[in-house]
Amino acid sequence: MRAKVVTIGDEILIGQIIDTNSVFITKQLIKIGIEVKKIVSIGDTKQEIFNMLKDSCNVFDLVILTGGLGPTNDDITKEAFCNFFEDKLVHNKDVLNHIENLFKKFSDNPINELNRAQALLPSRATLIPNTFGTAAGMSIQKGSTLYISLPGVPFEMKPMMENFIIPDLKKKFKCPFIVNRTLLTYGKGESYIAKKLVSFESELPSNFKLAYLPNYGRVRLRLSAKGENKNRLESEMDHLISKLYSLIGNIIVGYDNVNPIEFEISKKLIEIGKSLSTAESLTGGLLSSRLTLLAGASKFFKGSIVAYDTEIKKQTLGINEKIINDHSVVSKEVANEMALKVRNMLDTDFSISTTGNAGPSKGDSDAEIGNIFISIASENGVKSFEFNFGNNREKNINKTVNKALELFFHELNNNY
Repeated sequence: MRAKVVTIGDEILIGQIIDTNSVFITKQLIKIGIEVKKIVSIGDTKQEIFNMLKDSCNVFDLVILTGGLGPTNDDITKEAFCNFFEDKLVHNKDVLNHIENLFKKFSDNPINELNRAQALLPSRATLIPNTFGTAAGMSIQKGSTLYISLPGVPFEMKPMMENFIIPDLKKKFKCPFIVNRTLLTYGKGESYIAKKLVSFESELPSNFKLAYLPNYGRVRLRLSAKGENKNRLESEMDHLISKLYSLIGNIIVGYDNVNPIEFEISKKLIEIGKSLSTAESLTGGLLSSRLTLLAGASKFFKGSIVAYDTEIKKQTLGINEKIINDHSVVSKEVANEMALKVRNMLDTDFSISTTGNAGPSKGDSDAEIGNIFISIASENGVKSFEFNFGNNREKNINKTVNKALELFFHELNNNY
C-alpha cells in the first residue's frame, strides 16, 4: 500500500498554523502496515485540489486529504471532488439532521444556509460520520486509488480516523506488518554513535533500517522493519534492540515517546522517596517546565526559582555579592551557590541549577557566548559541570536543559 497525505489550506502554506494532521494520520497508517510515501500541503483553490487528485490517481493506493470542508467560501474541496469525479452535490438527510441537532444542543447562534449546505455531498461518495462537528467526511474510489477527505479540525479528524477510517482500511486491504522502535540517547552526537554502530548497521537484515534523529544534545535511533510475519519481526526487533544496548547501553535512557528522560527521573525519585528543586538562569524555567509536564510531578518536584537577573540571584537566592564580583554570574561558583541555596530554601533532597551566556550578547558576564554551568546539589555536596554549546541562543538553552536532565539522571542511577 502506497499512501499520500494532503493538507489543504493557505494558512498552512503561509506558516500561520502547523500541520499536525499529517503526523497523526501517518502514525495511524503505519500501525496497520500502510506506508506513507508522500506528504504535501496545497492551497485553497479548485485547480490545485483538482490537479492533486489527478496526479495521484493510479499512482497511490490511498490518498487522505484534510481541510476545505467547512461552511465558508474558501472551503471548496467538495466542489473540486465533483469536478474530478464528474459528480454532483446532493443533500444528505442524515448529515443535515446531525447538523441541526448539533446546533440545538451546543450553539446559541441560529443555524443558517451555509451550515445547512454542509449536508451537500458528492452523490457517489461514501459518508464518513463526524461525531464532533458539522463537516462530514467522504470517500470515493477511482481506478486503483481510494480518496478519503476529512475535516481539517484535529479534534474532529482524529476520532474519524480512529473509529471509521482505520477499521475500514484494515478490512479492505491486506498489508505487511510495519514495526518501529525508537531509542532515546543522551550525551553523545550522531557521528560518535554511528562510528560505534558501523558493524551493527552492515549486518542488519535487508528489511530493517536504522535512522538517526539528532536534536539538542540527544539522538533518537529509530529501528524499523517490514514483513509478512509479525511475530518473527518482533522477535528480530527484540534481538537487535538487545544488541544496541550491548553496544551503546550507557547512553540509552529508554524508548522515545514511552520513557523520556524526565519520566525516568520522576519514576526514580518517587521510588526512592526523594524531592527535587531547580534554580534557573539562562533556561528561564524551561527545565522545571519539562519536569512539571509529567503527571504526578507534585510527588517529587517542590518548585523552582527563576533567577534570570543578577539582582534576583542576590536578593531572592541570597548569593553573596563577593562571589558574583570575584567569579561573575557565569561561573561554577555561582552555579554551585544557586543549587545549594535553592535546595536549602525549598528543603529538597536534590537541586539542579543552570547559569550561562545563551547569547547573542554577553549580558552581565564576560564569559564567552555558549559558556554554560550546571550544578547538582544533594546531601553528598555539590557537583559542577562546564560546557560550551556554541553561539546559537535557542540551541544553547535547549541543550542546557537536556544536558541537565541527562546529568541528573546519571547521578540518580549511579548513586541510588
